[in-house]
Amino acid sequence: MRLTTKGRYAVTAMLDLAIHYDQGSITLSDISQRQEISLSYLEQLFSKLRKNELVNSARGPGGGYRLSRPANEVAVAEIIAAVDETVDATRCKRKGNCQHAERCLTHDLWCDLSDQIFNFLANISLGSLVDKQGVQDVARRQDNSLPADAGLDESCVA
Repeated sequence: MRLTTKGRYAVTAMLDLAIHYDQGSITLSDISQRQEISLSYLEQLFSKLRKNELVNSARGPGGGYRLSRPANEVAVAEIIAAVDETVDATRCKRKGNCQHAERCLTHDLWCDLSDQIFNFLANISLGSLVDKQGVQDVARRQDNSLPADAGLDESCVA
């Protein structure tokens, strides 16, 4: 079982927003450059994140996106669900038609695993990820590797 690119990129982009929260609205272009995610793909993801009220958007100069609530109140599972992802280890998408239109022998096992993974992700907030030293180290490296004209205020770079 794998989380698809859509879910991974959505979590990555939201974590980028959380890390740069003190800089105000963040453009998708900045996130795209730092995280090496296609701008058009981010636009699709952020449309869903906005509809699910995980981010707020502002247009015009100084516009971009911000988290709609504190990072400690945004669970990773919520982000994944907002972009229409499911964490499902079953072959049948929990329908119980895994083997000749009937439940397979291990159906309950894979459903239980899926529940465990979802609960694990539901108990991890963006804020708890921001606080991790490894995340801070990567964010510093990414900020320092951006071109000078990338829109990041140099005084904000650690």
